[in-house]
Amino acid sequence: MTGADTIALADIVVALLVALALVAVVSRRFAVPYTAALVVVGLIVAILAPPDVIEITPELVLVVLVPGLVFEAAFRLDFEHVRPTLAASSLLAIPGVLLMAGLVTVVLHLAVAMPLGSAFLVGAMISATDPVAVITSMRTARAPERLATLVETESLFNDGTSIVLFSIAVAGGAALSDGVVTFILTVLSSVAIGLILGGVAAWVGGRLDDVNLELTLTLIAAYGVYLVADRLHESGIIATVVAGIVIGNYGRRFGMSARSRVAIDTVWSYIAFVLTAIVFLLIGLTITPDGLIAAAVPIAWAVGAILLGRALVVYGLLGGLGRTSIGRRFGLRLPLAWSHVLFWAGLRGAIAVALALSLPSDLPDRALLQGVVFGIVLFTLLVQGTTAGWLMRRTGLSGAGEVAGSSGRG
Repeated sequence: MTGADTIALADIVVALLVALALVAVVSRRFAVPYTAALVVVGLIVAILAPPDVIEITPELVLVVLVPGLVFEAAFRLDFEHVRPTLAASSLLAIPGVLLMAGLVTVVLHLAVAMPLGSAFLVGAMISATDPVAVITSMRTARAPERLATLVETESLFNDGTSIVLFSIAVAGGAALSDGVVTFILTVLSSVAIGLILGGVAAWVGGRLDDVNLELTLTLIAAYGVYLVADRLHESGIIATVVAGIVIGNYGRRFGMSARSRVAIDTVWSYIAFVLTAIVFLLIGLTITPDGLIAAAVPIAWAVGAILLGRALVVYGLLGGLGRTSIGRRFGLRLPLAWSHVLFWAGLRGAIAVALALSLPSDLPDRALLQGVVFGIVLFTLLVQGTTAGWLMRRTGLSGAGEVAGSSGRG
């Protein structure tokens, strides 16, 4: 990197921070979710900037931004709060994602004659809710603790299902048995990596008595676990989530001093704020009006499919099982108001954008598929994301309890 490149990079970083601060202040003044405002700002910049000047790579989103965000969210989750919602979140994160991907595939194939392979790619990319978007929405709306934990846990784990489906779709499809085996092995291996490396980090951190070293160790865990799992061709995000839960529960309780907990919470809260803001700004920069216009019809059908699919998953699958004796035993029965919020909280964001950007350059209809995914992301962020707070107020849930992970830790 030359001296000029270094100065240019510094200019970009400073400009980003200035933009984030200004948007956060203005959006707070007008009571608009700052994440949605950042997407709009990104869209405006993308329209005004010369073409091909701004290049957003999938690695920037998946390797640089997402690991820190999901680690921070997992680190703040209290497993005692997660345990009662584990069955429900697992139901949403695995069969729920599979049902969503299948429904989107069928709708796009029948409604707009999209080839099955291409429709399956779109279904895989947008079948999972996005942890960054969902967690931000829940924290802003001050959802009841158990509901927020359920939604956050689902969004933290369901990307594994989506990414495995995406890998199968990019490879041109696979036998059902092979796909099931691949999915199970990926999840188990990724969880094992997270448990082992998270346990090691928690054990080492418990033997340190230096706040700066302990904070550095959490940074190493957040990105190191992701990179190890990714190099082993497993799910880096699942491994990072598991490591964050281990460090946030075992390491935090038995190894960190009160001073370390406060310092680490403060630093990671700031890191999450900056990374979240950058993610949503980059989403806006990635989306182009031309791509949205060209894909307008399939976008409309796909939006209808994900709303229908989410309703089937929340009210049909989860709600139906919740009425059974087994469902009640495993905590699947939810208040109707919670189901309404859970349905509307199916936001898509950084993960879907990164997967769309990573589509092979020689893939037929690549631009169209990216336009469909970007349109769905834009709809969920600007429509569902901005009205989530209104829905919670209408259902009497806004401010009904502290958001999971926001208190009671330390």
